[in-house]
Amino acid sequence: MEQRKVVIALGGNAIQSGEATAEAQQAALADTANKLVPLIENGLNVLITHGNGPQVGNILLQQKAADSEKTPAMPLDTCGAMSQGMIGYWMQNAFETAFAEKKINKSVASVITQVVVDKNDPSFENPTKPIGPFYTKEEADEIAKENEYVFKEDANRGYRRVVPSPKPISIYEYPVIADILNNGHLVIAAGGGGIPVIANGTQLHGTEAVIDKDYAAEKLAELVDADILVILTAVENVYVNFGKPDQKKLEQVTVEQMEQYISENQFAPGSMLPKVEAGIAFAKSGKGRKTIITSLEHADEAVEGKTGTVIQL
Repeated sequence: MEQRKVVIALGGNAIQSGEATAEAQQAALADTANKLVPLIENGLNVLITHGNGPQVGNILLQQKAADSEKTPAMPLDTCGAMSQGMIGYWMQNAFETAFAEKKINKSVASVITQVVVDKNDPSFENPTKPIGPFYTKEEADEIAKENEYVFKEDANRGYRRVVPSPKPISIYEYPVIADILNNGHLVIAAGGGGIPVIANGTQLHGTEAVIDKDYAAEKLAELVDADILVILTAVENVYVNFGKPDQKKLEQVTVEQMEQYISENQFAPGSMLPKVEAGIAFAKSGKGRKTIITSLEHADEAVEGKTGTVIQL
C-alpha cells in the first residue's frame, strides 16, 4: 500500500520561542522535530513548510545596519532566500539528530523554493503585508522618499513598510520536492511562503513581495499530490464566536460549512482566515483530500483523527 503523503505547515512558534538567538531557535526546532517524529514513525511521508516572519525581519534589519557601498543591502527576495537556507539548516539538523536517536533510516533535505506569482496580481497595486520594524510617521516619510517604500500605520503601534502579498500560481521546484518525498525522505520546502518570482519568458525574476505561507503550503500540497494538509497554529481547534459565551469548537466540518462561516466574518484576517481559506482550497482540490488545523502539540493525535479541526468536502 502506498504511504500517505502529508504536508505540514509550521507556525512561527515552532521556530522562535521568544529569543532571536541562533541557539534559542535551534532549541525550539529540536523540540518541534521531536513532536513531529511520531508522524514519520507511523509511516507517513512528510513534507514540512514553515514561516520566516521574525527571521526575515531580523535579516532586513541587519542588512540595513550594514548597508554601504562596499556591503550593499540585499533586496527582500534575497533576504527570503537567506532565511530559507538558515531555517532549513537548523531544521535539517534537528530532524537528523532525532532520527539518529530513534534509529530512523531517513534522510532530510531542504529545498530553496521559488514560488511563481502573477505580475498582474492586484496586491502589487495595493501592498498590505507589513514587514520589518516600526517607525514614527516622520521616519517613515523620510525612508519612503529615499527608497519609494510604502508605509502604513499598524494597529496604532507606529508605521511599518508594507509589501505586496500575491497569491502563488505554481512552485518552480515542485518536481524535485515531490521526488524526494515519494522516495520516503523528509523534505523541507517553501519556507516563509517561498521566494516570490515572476516568469518572463525563460527567466524568473525575484520581486519585492511576501507570499502567505499557508497559501504556499496549500499550493505545494496540491502539486505533490498530498493526501493531507496539516496547518499548525497556536490552538488545538478552530472556533466560531471565538472568545464569546457561545463560542463553539469545530471538529469535523465540510467545505460548505466553512465557507458559510467565512461569509459571517468568523475568522480574523491575517490570522485564522488564511489558514481556513487554504484549508478549504486543498479540500476542494481533489477527491479524498482533507485539511487539519491544530496545534503542534497535537499534530500526531490530529492526524490519527483524535483531535483538531478537519475540513473535507
